[in-house]
Amino acid sequence: MSTMVRTTAYTHTEADHLRYGIKTALGTDLRYTPEYHSVAADWSRFPLGTKFKIRGYDRLFVVDDYGKGLVGSMTIDVYFNTVKGMNNWGVRHVMIDVLEFGSFVESRKILAVRANYPHCRQMLASMTPDDWFEKYGR
Repeated sequence: MSTMVRTTAYTHTEADHLRYGIKTALGTDLRYTPEYHSVAADWSRFPLGTKFKIRGYDRLFVVDDYGKGLVGSMTIDVYFNTVKGMNNWGVRHVMIDVLEFGSFVESRKILAVRANYPHCRQMLASMTPDDWFEKYGR
C-alpha cells in the first residue's frame, strides 16, 4: 500500500519528551540507523511494528512510538537523534510505501493497559478490524 502522509520530526531532548528520555512507548531505545528508524504514529492508523519506506530515502522506518498530538491524524513523527536533524526535517508531505503492517493486537494490548490516558483511549476506540488492509490487496 502506498499513501501520502504529513511528517514532522522529534528528538529525545525536546522539552515534551525529556521525561521519556530515549525510550519509545514500548520502553525500548529510540533508534536512528539505516536498518531501523523509529517513528511515532497514531496506532489506530499505523499499528505498532508497521514498516515502511519513504520514497527517495534508502532507510527502513518502523512504528515503535506514539504521541498524543498524532492521534486522529495521518501525521507520522520521524525520530532524529539530534536537534539539527529534527530541524532540518521540519514538516514534509511524503509518499510512503508500507512494506508490512504492524499488529493491531499488540497495539491494543499496550493501549488497553494505558486507557486511563485520553490519547491512548482514543486510539484504542478508533482501532479497526485486524484485516482492514486486505481490501488493498495485501
